[in-house]
Parts: sequence; C-alpha cells; structure tokens
Amino acid sequence: MKPLPHNLITVKETAEYLNIPLPTVYYLVQRGQLPAVQIGGRWRVKKDLLDSDILRKEEAGGPPTVLVVDDDTGLQAMFKLFLKKQGFARVIVGNGKDALAALKKQKFEFCFLDLQLPDITGDQIYKEARKLQPELPVVIITGYPDSQMMENILKLGPVAMLRKPLRVPDLQQVLRLLGRKVAEQAA
Repeated sequence: MKPLPHNLITVKETAEYLNIPLPTVYYLVQRGQLPAVQIGGRWRVKKDLLDSDILRKEEAGGPPTVLVVDDDTGLQAMFKLFLKKQGFARVIVGNGKDALAALKKQKFEFCFLDLQLPDITGDQIYKEARKLQPELPVVIITGYPDSQMMENILKLGPVAMLRKPLRVPDLQQVLRLLGRKVAEQAA
C-alpha cells in the first residue's frame, strides 16, 4: 500500500486530531462538512483544508463549543444530551491529559471541569486553562466543595461552582448566568 499524500489523513487520524468520536467524523464527511475525498472507497480528509475550514467556521460564528471534563460516564451522557438540546457543540473528555490537549487545539465558549480526575487534578487543569485561554469561563463541578483543590482555584480568582449530583435546572441556571438563552424543553 503506497503512503498517502502528505496533506491527506485517515478518518481515524481525523478523529484523533479533532478529539471527536470516529462516527462523528464519518457523519461530517458524508455530509460534506469536512474537506474530504474518497480514494479506493475510503474517505481521506484534507488536513491543510481541515485546519483552515475549522478556523473559518469558528470565525464565522458556528455553534459555540463547550468543553466538559469529567470521568463519570453518566454525567458525560447527561451533558451530551443537555448541551445538544441547548444548541452547543461539545467536546467531552474524561481525563486531564485530553482536556489540556483540547484547550491547546481550539477555543471554547466555556468549560465544565470536575476536580477529581484519574490523571491530573482539577486545580492543575484550571491553572493551565487560565494560561491557555484567559477569558474562558470555567464552571467547577464537584462533590467536594471544601477540598484543597477548590481552595487553590479560589486563590486564582472567583469561579462558578456546581455541586454534584448535578441537576438540569442547575445547568440551565449556569447558562443563564453566562448570558446564554436556555431551551426550556431540556430534560
């Protein structure tokens, strides 16, 4: 098998590059929303155009994107459904390494950040997020509001916090506080 031209990447590589699920890449490619060509029945994405297309769409005011950082799969599913109903694009990750990679790769409208993660503490991620995207509103989600991590974050300035277990009305209230219109049918 001969190597791909330098600017073409596989669908799997695209999913990793954009930090989105593989089925989402297929969906976007098939609908012409990602710059791709079919070679031998397989999709290949034009990486150089991908970068410029994404930047152009962000500048053109596509749907705002929210970063959710939490290792609880039930909470991830709740955020996925809730944010979809609110009209947000979303990047949902379960660890600090993926959160930092996402923050380096793209701009977010705001972020929901759990403090207890399997690899990097929430306060470390918060501090790094402030460096990478100083204007990013971060909402801390935790079951441990009196923790040392929370104290470390508060030393950096005021922050919004939601206690676990989360409820949809709490999320709706946070969106209102952040100046976003809330769809009332969200469950």
